[in-house]
Amino acid sequence: MSSTSTETAEVTVERDGHVLSIGLNRPAKRNAFTRRMLTELSRAYGLLESDDDLWCGVLFAHGDHFTAGLDMLDVGAELASGTFDAPAGGRDPWRLDGPWTKPVVAAAQGWVMTLGIELLLAADIRVASRDARFAQYEIRRGIYPFGGATFRFPRQAGWGNAMRWILTGEEFDAAEAHRIGLVQELADDGPAAIERATQLARVIAEKSAPLGVRTVFESAHLAHEHGEGAAIERLRPDIARLIATADGAEGVRSFVERRDAVFTGR
Repeated sequence: MSSTSTETAEVTVERDGHVLSIGLNRPAKRNAFTRRMLTELSRAYGLLESDDDLWCGVLFAHGDHFTAGLDMLDVGAELASGTFDAPAGGRDPWRLDGPWTKPVVAAAQGWVMTLGIELLLAADIRVASRDARFAQYEIRRGIYPFGGATFRFPRQAGWGNAMRWILTGEEFDAAEAHRIGLVQELADDGPAAIERATQLARVIAEKSAPLGVRTVFESAHLAHEHGEGAAIERLRPDIARLIATADGAEGVRSFVERRDAVFTGR
């Protein structure tokens, strides 16, 4: 395992094989996001997307809380300007800047406020500890969710479920988050959610063909943006392309030989 994290980083980055673990690291402030923290998360996501040797990411938080949301004293001026410029090589921390090719598994515990919910919605699989508490309370601060919740929340949890929490700004618990599909699994309190998210990421990175994963993302994005018909047109050409790769041949061999496939991303 190798790490590029430092003690002063507000977002830690650590490699473990083909998995990149990204940790929110401002626990003394309940991981409330500063401009620097957003920039560091942007760079971490940029690394995940650009490095062909990274096949899956894990987003988690150090300390007792996932995040208390935005540190308004630090980011208020930037919000008023209506802009957030990603650094060179970075990607939008809300994952709103076009198609993504690498899955992210997120783990949440403690407070999961405002931006925290949107970071979960932007991830692909979510695990939460049973002590997690959620609130999309921007509406109570005179603003509204601007990181994707207005369309991702209804799409993933259903219109009524999303509006119930976005329009009231009330707090809800992990059981409700699981019921409406905001999270896919619940874990015990403590480090269990992070451990489970990491386990799922390793399954993806070690058992799934990375070219196949990328094609799944391409197909899903194509259907979402251009309709099912556009995705249907690509199904057979895509499978023919995948079968012709080295990983496709390895997948067939592993089936015949009754063993786990060893994929290389080629």
